[in-house]
Amino acid sequence: MGFILLALGLVLIAEGLVYALAPSLVERLLEMLRALSDAQRRNAGLAAVALGLILVWLAFRSGI
Repeated sequence: MGFILLALGLVLIAEGLVYALAPSLVERLLEMLRALSDAQRRNAGLAAVALGLILVWLAFRSGI
């Protein structure tokens, strides 16, 4: 349970920093995402999930 809370906290910190430091960049990113098709957004989401799983696996392998 501690790892889940840690992971959620880190995600919230990263998301919060993006919105706090570059809100206009977030607006442009959202516009770019709207221009993508559903299939392209789905593929990007699946790629993000795969990358996240790889990072979590690497973290556990390194002993964290």
